[in-house]
Amino acid sequence: MHYHLIGICGTAMASLAGMLQARGHHVTGSDANVYPPMSTMLQELGIKVLLGFKREHLTPQPDCVIVGNAIPRGNPEVEETLNRKLLYRSQAEVVKEEFIRGRHSLAVAGTHGKTTTTSIAAWVMDQGGLDPAFLIGGVAQNFGLSFRVTGSDYFVIEADEYDTAYFDKGPKFMHYLPELAIVNNIEFDHADIYPDLNAVKLAFRRFMNLVPENGRLIAGWDSPHVRAVVESFGQKLFTRLETFGTEAGAKWQVRNAQFNERASRFEVFCENELWGEFETPLLGEFNLLNCLAVMIAADAWGVSKQKIRGALASFQNVKRRAEVRGELRGIVVIDDFAHHPTAVRETLRALRARYKDRRLIAVFEPRSWSSRLAVFQQDYANAFSAADYVVIASVFDSQKVTEKGRALDTRELIEAISQQGKPAFELPDADHIVTHIVPELRPGDVVAIMSNGGFGGIHDKILTALHSD
Repeated sequence: MHYHLIGICGTAMASLAGMLQARGHHVTGSDANVYPPMSTMLQELGIKVLLGFKREHLTPQPDCVIVGNAIPRGNPEVEETLNRKLLYRSQAEVVKEEFIRGRHSLAVAGTHGKTTTTSIAAWVMDQGGLDPAFLIGGVAQNFGLSFRVTGSDYFVIEADEYDTAYFDKGPKFMHYLPELAIVNNIEFDHADIYPDLNAVKLAFRRFMNLVPENGRLIAGWDSPHVRAVVESFGQKLFTRLETFGTEAGAKWQVRNAQFNERASRFEVFCENELWGEFETPLLGEFNLLNCLAVMIAADAWGVSKQKIRGALASFQNVKRRAEVRGELRGIVVIDDFAHHPTAVRETLRALRARYKDRRLIAVFEPRSWSSRLAVFQQDYANAFSAADYVVIASVFDSQKVTEKGRALDTRELIEAISQQGKPAFELPDADHIVTHIVPELRPGDVVAIMSNGGFGGIHDKILTALHSD
């Protein structure tokens, strides 16, 4: 078949494009925003990306048009699809029918940690001999790809609570037929589509209710909202529940964690009995919980403890998750996808634990819908407490934000952070930040750049400036 993907450079869409090509289909796509790592991956796969959205991109006529969830009515290619009455589907629908149905499926959900946890799961299952196919919302460095198509009966997928398409406003994860479902945590997020926390909790409740009686619901017990949703089922949770966390009450627990610049070591207890000792290059307690969730899933699928231990020790993380982009003149530049205030806080705490005696500089771009709106104004004020020096960029595409509500007040945010006794600055864009920050840097500094977008290529610009300085 000839599939044409509108919005092909989104993480899930680009991965699906590669998967369909691996299945032998002819794949084309179009997008207005083209930047690494997905644009690079598509180029390496030889998949043609047409720039912009134009009606003529649907000639020759594809057999099926896949519409990305960011693509609205009014898009020229959507309108042409409807005018011609072409077959069209969402990304999630195609994944379900082409790749998941009939297989053992592990779906990884939660407000935070989905991409990392899915990548850990794919690697652990791979090292455990299951040869899983997978679809991840980022590039897993152990594989060098965000997807894989295999002939096995196992599939691992990142299960997103964001809406599916303009014609399907339900969450993507409702399409993923989970046999094993991980729910790491639940918080209010995606303020552009969910009116409040209760709406988010309802979506996750519906997802949990998809797990069959011969499956497992693997629930993060440190998250009060996960507990509340699970407990709302009462006696009507028709699957096996596995709880995990650091707190008493969880069946599976991380204990005695130790962190250094090279690795994190920890013990796992199951029902208060030592289950094993493990080591991973990942940093931060939240990543140890991601590992624990995967261990429970791997154990359910029969992967040995020894294989799990080896896989965790050799895991290389995901691109853009505390990824060291370079080190020059003793200054480490880190790229991270964090955008929700909890993710910002936990990322900086983890970096502080790893780089204990070094100055930590946080550079943040409010780019996701939730970070651009004022809904988390107070939470962001506290999210940077682990940093020694903070720079906030202007709200991305702020004109569009005011159509949905009040924008994050970056000036007010800087004032709140400054009152914590640390230098804090608001600067308009990547170029201004590079000009400001590079002369301030000194050997030993760790620069953590956080954005869920390209951020004007700021990482390379800082490294280039350091190299030529």
